[in-house]
Amino acid sequence: MRTSRSTESSRTRRESKASAAAAGSVLSVARVATGRPRLRSTEALGAKALLLGRRSYEFLAARWPSRSGPFADRLNSLPKYVVSSTLDAPVWNNTTVIRGDVINKVSKLKREIDGDILVAASFQLWHTLMEHDLVDELRLMIYPVVLGAGERLFGEGSEKKPMRLVSTRTVDDLALLIYELVPLRS
Repeated sequence: MRTSRSTESSRTRRESKASAAAAGSVLSVARVATGRPRLRSTEALGAKALLLGRRSYEFLAARWPSRSGPFADRLNSLPKYVVSSTLDAPVWNNTTVIRGDVINKVSKLKREIDGDILVAASFQLWHTLMEHDLVDELRLMIYPVVLGAGERLFGEGSEKKPMRLVSTRTVDDLALLIYELVPLRS
């Protein structure tokens, strides 16, 4: 997944990082765009589970269950975890609703799932996970468009979170930057 290193060394690095942390997963955050099939499939094909907020879940669940093909089949078969206090009856297969203590439940998921957990979109959820140091990797997809308005990626109240750039690549006119969060030294 990194162009500066081979896929094999990237996988080895991630596996050793997971075992060193005594947890089987790396929680990655990606803002998945609907117009980039090659990038979407790379992200989803490598993940072992999806973690979503309710609105992101409802958006995806309205579109993907009826589709077929390698990417749709993978997305439909992945375990999906949805953080919501209002979703009662999830319609997309392999979906579990997470209620209550999100931080402890996501921490438990990270210990139980052997592989990447992908948070796609889910802006509020991402902020909560970042605040509680549950994000291991941040994947920023940069489009060559200036909107002039919108939500800030890092809120004003955010605590300092050092990151190290580990990969860059382009897909069409899109830049994908992958950062690893670096623990603060005490």
